[in-house]
Amino acid sequence: MPSPIAPDARPVLRLLPGHHRRVRTGYPWAFSNEIAMTPAARALPPGSVVRLEGDDGVAQGAWHFNPHSLIAARRLDADPDAAIDAGWCAARLAAALRLRERLFPGSAHYRLVHAEADGLPGLVIDRYGDALALQANTAGMEALTPALVEALAGLLAPRVVVARNDAGVRTLEGLPDEKRLLLGTDPVAEVEEGPLRIPVDLLAGQKTGWFFDQRENRARVAQLAPGARVLDAYCHLGGFGLRCAANGAESVTLLDRSEPALALALEAAARNGLAPRVRAERGEAFAVLERLGAAGERFDVVVCDPPAFVKSRKDHAAGLRGYGKMVRLAAPLVAPGGFLFVASCSHHVSPGEFAEQVLWGLGRAGRDSRVLFQGGAAPDHPLHPLLPESAYLKAVLLHLP
Repeated sequence: MPSPIAPDARPVLRLLPGHHRRVRTGYPWAFSNEIAMTPAARALPPGSVVRLEGDDGVAQGAWHFNPHSLIAARRLDADPDAAIDAGWCAARLAAALRLRERLFPGSAHYRLVHAEADGLPGLVIDRYGDALALQANTAGMEALTPALVEALAGLLAPRVVVARNDAGVRTLEGLPDEKRLLLGTDPVAEVEEGPLRIPVDLLAGQKTGWFFDQRENRARVAQLAPGARVLDAYCHLGGFGLRCAANGAESVTLLDRSEPALALALEAAARNGLAPRVRAERGEAFAVLERLGAAGERFDVVVCDPPAFVKSRKDHAAGLRGYGKMVRLAAPLVAPGGFLFVASCSHHVSPGEFAEQVLWGLGRAGRDSRVLFQGGAAPDHPLHPLLPESAYLKAVLLHLP
């Protein structure tokens, strides 16, 4: 990976004629077909910090550059001479921290950094009190990781920092998958959400350990839980189901195909005094939903929050059908007057497409419905205003009379 380069020695790249307008408005990406990819540009190491200029020579800031990626340049700073070092990282991280402290006063459990929207393109950091999970999804952030860890140590003095660099998007940057300790020795942490304290393994769990994006949706569903029978499908660590149990659900069934995830969910239920009302069922969700429906099982609240069905554009048609099938199988399990919550975290599925599949599934199940809520991720996942396509989470809460 490249070493930091002094601003006065920073490579200069030029945008092709006519391609400066979008960048000038603050758009945070420049694509490879918008940049003059000279032999010198192509020879730059992935993750280099460059000065990007329009074809008129007007500087457009400092950018991370990867000559092998479609998104070839990502904006770091409007100042083309900004020193991209630990001090710069500390300033960006401090700004992100101030926002989260306003959003979640008194809490130290949230997504601390959400990529471009926090001025740190390609970087995700989740905070679990004194433990941090860092995901560098670009060559630039991979190169900047030592400076980031130095800045985090000065800002938060964490007990442990874990690299969870196993997201599929890293392959587009030519980066390998890796999970390793960057600081400290013990990757086990605890997430606090509402009244719950849930153990998470930052090295062995999914993604960065906990899905903070559904925080507000879990609270919304839990409001409906007193006295209810609840089914939490694709439950992972049981976030929805455990919040419902903590808010007075009569019974909660956690459904997932992962035995380790279910074991952690049941451990969390025991730690929080919820074990008598929580049970786990291991299996493939479609098969179990179909079996429960055939057996005449009914629940007052059904949650379906699956992993992404559409992981790339080639999966689009099949993945969309998967969402429709999921709703078709889940809707019959909802007792009359009950509630169905469904979500999609597929980047390549638009809100409209997801809504169409939800309606198709309800229609095939013969269930009437009314929409109580449509939304997305919690506010610790801010959205860059010029990247609406990065609003990946779609969530719908329905009442089924």
